[in-house]
Amino acid sequence: MNLFSRMLATGSLAAFAGFGVNAAPVQAQDYPTRSITMIVPFAAGGPTDVIARIVTGHMAQTLGQAIIIENVVGAGGTTATTRAARAATDGYTLITGHMGTHAASVPLYPSLAYHPEKDFEPVSLLAGTPILILARKDLPPKDLKEFIAYVKANETKVNAAHAGVGSVSNVSCELLNSVLGIKPIGVPFNGTGPAMNALVAGQVDYMCDQIVNAVPQINGGTIKAYAVATPERNPSLPGVPTTAEAGLPAFQAQAWNAIFAPKGTPADVVAKLNAAVVKALDDEGVRKRLLDLGSVIPAGADRTPAALGTLVKSEIAKWTPVLKPVN
Repeated sequence: MNLFSRMLATGSLAAFAGFGVNAAPVQAQDYPTRSITMIVPFAAGGPTDVIARIVTGHMAQTLGQAIIIENVVGAGGTTATTRAARAATDGYTLITGHMGTHAASVPLYPSLAYHPEKDFEPVSLLAGTPILILARKDLPPKDLKEFIAYVKANETKVNAAHAGVGSVSNVSCELLNSVLGIKPIGVPFNGTGPAMNALVAGQVDYMCDQIVNAVPQINGGTIKAYAVATPERNPSLPGVPTTAEAGLPAFQAQAWNAIFAPKGTPADVVAKLNAAVVKALDDEGVRKRLLDLGSVIPAGADRTPAALGTLVKSEIAKWTPVLKPVN
């Protein structure tokens, strides 16, 4: 059973649109006739942005129309996701969401203006992104065990960067802090790209981040990685131990990225978009770029709209008991 099948089976697990306007029915044989806007709910350069650009670049070739990336930041990705939920249901406004915007947001934001299950049509899962425990390169601990001892001893002094409440970097570190029994100082940024820049500059102590955002910096020696929170080591970073190997088996976390359309988008349009994603994920060039960044490419059965809908439901169930105490 592949990684995403296990996730689905166990729930063990990232242009202007008119508000509230329903477009006239769209026929898939005519769609698309103009460019498509892909909302990315975080700053350019972060993991969600990178994955979206890699996959939509190929999708645009298949669909014969440009896909314009629009980065909309704020409130852990929920500002952009609210906008996408209220967009016209004509297939011309989509969103690349993730575990934070479409699962963790539910328990974290009691007044959330959308519901991931009720207000979106799942299109396809794009990639899994293992979580790493990272630190500035000159943080004293040499390995994970020393890191654990260090943050416990300096709980009121250390700070952890994240991309806003509800973001993957925030949610995964909340899980880590819960496992360790600490409450460090949180430092929010408008995306994991800016948060990573602060870590590289030594302005923050540590963060939990998706592997896509970290491989170049780790290999370049600008930050250090203590562990990857998955059962197996990642091929893109073979020298980084798993959390179990490093002495913290209780911390397991993997994010994911996926494409969603507003609820009510015609089924044949969703099917055409899904087919374009599937074709992109089967392309050797796309696969290489994603794998080089440490992403996990979902198997064919896990790329269907139904499979993504099941994943969202299971992720909400997983994160709700973990994050409600934080709220």
